[in-house]
Amino acid sequence: MKVCVIIPVYNHEDAVGTVVEQLKPYDLLCYLINDGSTPSCTSVLKRLAEREQDWIVLYERPENGGKGAAVIDGLRLAIADGFSHALQIDADGQHRLEDIDRLLKVAERHPNRLILGKPRFDDTVPKGRLYGRQFTNLWIWINTLSLSIADGMCGFRCYPLAAVDPLLKSTRMGLRMDFDIEIAVRLYWQGIDVLNVETEVRYPLDGVSHFDMLRDNLLISRKHAQLFFGMLIRLPRLWMRHWR
Repeated sequence: MKVCVIIPVYNHEDAVGTVVEQLKPYDLLCYLINDGSTPSCTSVLKRLAEREQDWIVLYERPENGGKGAAVIDGLRLAIADGFSHALQIDADGQHRLEDIDRLLKVAERHPNRLILGKPRFDDTVPKGRLYGRQFTNLWIWINTLSLSIADGMCGFRCYPLAAVDPLLKSTRMGLRMDFDIEIAVRLYWQGIDVLNVETEVRYPLDGVSHFDMLRDNLLISRKHAQLFFGMLIRLPRLWMRHWR
């Protein structure tokens, strides 16, 4: 395995430095994808990349395109540079990076599978967000005819890039908060099995969330509908998968 890290960043200048510091001991090349951040955040990212130039690559997007757009750029860079796996991490500090070793050990044992973080929330999570997440996961189970994907929204995951590469070349993916959901479902449709690793999730270190309740819920709902019709086309194959 040749593993890198992808961190999409949009105006998390108060948290991304801590995330980078926690990531440093793992000795993994990291792509920081600046998704059209403000000058203050861009300045922070440039300082981090200069200070840690032996293991951080800063990629500047010309304008904000959404989390999915940033991750896709990172995945393409990783594929072009010959990495076999990419670890996706959010820039806001909500993920427990101590669990990286656990994710990578599972990936080493199962290099062809998608490894997803399965969030374990504390009492601080807003109930509305939690119920919305449960609704999304219900649609994911419907659209895969499977309970294999325990949580399709967690941004802490490890991709097998040999499977991601043809998907990115053949499919126009969602570019915002719908991306994490779609790529997990489509990889499952491709025949990629999924393993879930429990991990603690806390609210962002900087208190900043870019989830737009109206826009992103509409995007996610539209994506569920699109995937549902895609599931109907693949229904016989998905059904037979349970009997192989």
